[in-house]
Amino acid sequence: MDATYVIVVRHGETHWNIEGRRQGHLDSTLTGKGYAQAKALSERFTPESCNAIYSSDLGRALETARIIAERTGHEVIADSRLRERNLGIFQGLNGDEIRERYPVEYEQHRNGGAEHAVPSGESFRAQTERNMLCLEELAQGHAGESIMVVTHGGVLSALFRHTLAISLDAPRRFSFKNASVNLFKYQDGIWGLETWGDVTHLTELGTLDLSYF
Repeated sequence: MDATYVIVVRHGETHWNIEGRRQGHLDSTLTGKGYAQAKALSERFTPESCNAIYSSDLGRALETARIIAERTGHEVIADSRLRERNLGIFQGLNGDEIRERYPVEYEQHRNGGAEHAVPSGESFRAQTERNMLCLEELAQGHAGESIMVVTHGGVLSALFRHTLAISLDAPRRFSFKNASVNLFKYQDGIWGLETWGDVTHLTELGTLDLSYF
């Protein structure tokens, strides 16, 4: 089977990103910086960069995808399977609020591993299976082409771990930046990583979060 190149993009910065609030299946709008990041991101692409653009149906990803599509001319195809992990009762709260309101559930979340689901939410394993089912379906349907997927940090984490055979229970020792470009290759049922965390489009415009460095 011919290879599919999958450009995976994380959405621009949101207000809840700044506040440290768990977004999950809830939503927070892009900040002014987030819009600038998405615009800078769009400048990297042309109509020839990909054959299709897919996105999570959550607003922060969808808005980022639409800004890119304004430049490339593609229709944005939304798919709920590309959503972030559902964090149930933690959604909308920051770390301090979670520890104060749900101390038991917080400790269970920290120590429960990939199988643990926050009340009213889903486990990391369930999220990963949902994400990978969608990504493999898209990759198989676009053999020999390039596609773009605009999504979330948790989805990038799931795909990264799957590609490099990192256990879902292993501590995360990698980062994923807002509006980053991550290139994967899919061929004969195997994922490969070509580029990770490319934010060169952000550096000149002051839209890169230098707190990472």
